[in-house]
Amino acid sequence: MISMLNIQGLNQFYGQSHTLWDLDIQIPAGQCTCVMGRNGVGKTTLMQCIMGLLPLKSGAMLYQGQDLARLAAERRAALGIGFVPQGRQIFPLLTVEENLRIGLPARPDGARQVPDFIHELFPVLKQMLGRRGGDLSGGQQQQLAIGRALAIDPKLLILDEPTEGIQPNIVQEIGEIVRRLVDELNLTVILVEQKLPFARRVADRFLILDRGRLVAQGDMDSLDDNLIKQYLTV
Repeated sequence: MISMLNIQGLNQFYGQSHTLWDLDIQIPAGQCTCVMGRNGVGKTTLMQCIMGLLPLKSGAMLYQGQDLARLAAERRAALGIGFVPQGRQIFPLLTVEENLRIGLPARPDGARQVPDFIHELFPVLKQMLGRRGGDLSGGQQQQLAIGRALAIDPKLLILDEPTEGIQPNIVQEIGEIVRRLVDELNLTVILVEQKLPFARRVADRFLILDRGRLVAQGDMDSLDDNLIKQYLTV
């Protein structure tokens, strides 16, 4: 198993609270890994650490063998790490096209045009290029957020709760697109997700966090009822 991202001994604090405890995580290349757990266990904190939005208290983080620990967030995007944060965080006053183009300077190949495959994945965005992001529906905004992350030509794509507050038909579309990105483009995806049926359909592997600790991991087929009852049900 070739690792795209290798995390060793990661610790994080929020004030006096110890939020992530000695995490050792390997994210295999060319697969979708789902990070699971109840609310407040540290999933989003882990994503922010990977993106450089929160500093590491201790530990190592290697992306394709390169040390990320001291790199600023914008440098990580230039290395090929795309991020769709929880809540989408598109720019509501910018047009769809402006939102899509905003990450292009981070592309290593210097391209200044939004790749055609993004319009192919999200035809609704092509129809709305001149519309302001804030005028889109929640599902359309989520598609825009994913398209914006893909515009930087990432090798690793992080999706933090992409189905939250999204209508079912768009959830289905997002799941199909994630699988296409993995199967056809060989992208590595980290998916933070609460919806178990979606996670089972989309992800190859799972990690479960509980109170900031890694408590279980494996192929998605090995996520059994005992683990679900112990760590995922409310």
